[in-house]
Amino acid sequence: MPRSMWRGAISFGMVAIPVRLYLATESKSVSFRLLCPNDHSPIRNKRWCTVEDREIGWNEVVRGYEVGKDEYVVIDDADLDDLPLNTAHTIDIVEFCPDAEIEAGLYLKSAYFLEPEPVGAKPYALLRTALEKTGKVAIGKIALRDREHLCRLALHESGLLMNTLHWPDEIRSTAELSIPQDGADVHKRELDMAVMLVENLSAHFDPERHHDEYREALMKVVEAKMANEPLEHRAAPEPAKVTDLMAALKASVEAAQAGKREGAARAARSERPARSRSSGARTAEPARRRKAS
Repeated sequence: MPRSMWRGAISFGMVAIPVRLYLATESKSVSFRLLCPNDHSPIRNKRWCTVEDREIGWNEVVRGYEVGKDEYVVIDDADLDDLPLNTAHTIDIVEFCPDAEIEAGLYLKSAYFLEPEPVGAKPYALLRTALEKTGKVAIGKIALRDREHLCRLALHESGLLMNTLHWPDEIRSTAELSIPQDGADVHKRELDMAVMLVENLSAHFDPERHHDEYREALMKVVEAKMANEPLEHRAAPEPAKVTDLMAALKASVEAAQAGKREGAARAARSERPARSRSSGARTAEPARRRKAS
């Protein structure tokens, strides 16, 4: 059973929906330990007090907010729990909007599953059905991990998903970037070829088709070094020199079409044995019945 990281309530008008929050994702990134160069033993960082000239244990550490040079106000867990803030224990819904109005690539951050407490099952289902019927998402605020977040509540499978969002002042401006204007120097033949390339590479998004090749490559290096085997060194691919955009687009389209044909052939080969096994089973069944009669 996963462990909830937050308990509180969704404030939906005058309705309070008790919920638990669970992380919806987990990191699979590769991490390294820092080692001593001589004996390869792990090194550690010490929390050192320069005044008392001693190491401070985690159980002794306190938080401090700097209000001046070498001047701090100590903030403990009780202070954070009793913040004069509605969103300390509540997801406060402030409005509803079409999901398309949120620029997901810029605003969406972490994802969390929302599970109702037993007493909140009915109002939770009510909110979910209302979002489904209106085709909208809820925008709210929640205090998590020492700060308040803007958040989005949306449908996910049979439940609700919450995403934290960036605040507008966290989004950087593109004003100083050299970005070409719409349609600048784009010729029709080049555009037609580019559209053809997009269409040849189009597919329904299936995350199962994609995997972390960096992690796989790193694990091969780790396993080879553990077995004292020589490492396979691949030459880095040379970046293509774009001297003729039209020729590059044409070559890309041809490569995409060849890849599609190869994928279709692989799929057909994998289906053929399955069909033959299936037809063999169907042939055997009447034979067994005849023998029994």
